[in-house]
Amino acid sequence: MVRRLSTNLILRPEDVPPSRDDWEVIGTFNPGAVRYGDDIVLLVRVAERPTEQRAGWIALPRWSSDDEFAIDWVRNDELEQIDPRVVRFKSDGRVRLTFLSHLRVAVSRDGRRVDRICEGAIRPTAPWEEFGVEDARITPLDGRFYITYVAVSRHGPASALASTDDFQTFMRHGIIFCPENKDVVLFPKRIGERYIAIHRPVGGTPFSSPQMWIAESRDLVHWGRHRHMFCGHATWEAGRVGAGTPPHDLPHGWLEIYHGNSGASDKGKVGAYSGGAMLLDSEDPGRVLGVGGEPILRPELNFETEGFVANVVFPTGVVFEDDRLLLYYGASDKYTAVVEFAVGDVLQAIDRRLGR
Repeated sequence: MVRRLSTNLILRPEDVPPSRDDWEVIGTFNPGAVRYGDDIVLLVRVAERPTEQRAGWIALPRWSSDDEFAIDWVRNDELEQIDPRVVRFKSDGRVRLTFLSHLRVAVSRDGRRVDRICEGAIRPTAPWEEFGVEDARITPLDGRFYITYVAVSRHGPASALASTDDFQTFMRHGIIFCPENKDVVLFPKRIGERYIAIHRPVGGTPFSSPQMWIAESRDLVHWGRHRHMFCGHATWEAGRVGAGTPPHDLPHGWLEIYHGNSGASDKGKVGAYSGGAMLLDSEDPGRVLGVGGEPILRPELNFETEGFVANVVFPTGVVFEDDRLLLYYGASDKYTAVVEFAVGDVLQAIDRRLGR
């Protein structure tokens, strides 16, 4: 595992006001991150739920078509708890989230603390976002900032696209990868004449171990030329693998910080999430040149091992400072933190013999 030069917990649920007086913020995590002028802008996932409680019932929040939030009250005996985040209806197997997420802008001057929470936000506004918008990744591209995020609805998690040039107003471009697909990151420049994205199809039939795929587009909205890129093989990525941060162009190739999950060992558990590093070919980014045999980041600190979901570090943003990188991540589905690594240490941890 790569030595941490520093680690800072920079955002807690109590730091962000709820959207309504009768709701509470239970998580501020999984931030997209990008340098914007002299600052670093974070687009943080804010998870909220109603504070009202009714004996024998559970509140399931959602966005409604009149552009308001609604609450579905369901009897406890009609539901099965899958994990802290998800319940399942016993009658038909459908699942619901116990909270509703939106994306909120935060600004840091030095990258190691949050200086202010801004008004800018991406909130659910469409039926395909009725159960929330989650897990932004930010890529500067063609003079704008493009944001991929997860749009959650009764149809499943899809990947959607938005863009901005000021982080105050956002243009929505709609769904770009249909359900179920998550963890989409864009490369920050065209390769040839095409835009490139890494994505994670969520297959319901386990023909293979967890996978990451790559795709191409001429306009960022319509995607094709899909091909398999990477399969998780190590124990720490046996449950799932997916892109973490947008790839960064280095002389050695594209550096991608990705996530892996060990898989659930007990009912009600989701398994440990860790962060790994891989190197992709500069001209053919679907070709993996090397990958770390072990994670560069594991849940170790108290706020990473204890929280809404235990044992989670989930990398979603990275900013480079000369020979160091600041890696932004969600901790235990509750907090936002940043860890500092030496770029050379991360590259040294990648075994070129393990390229697949």
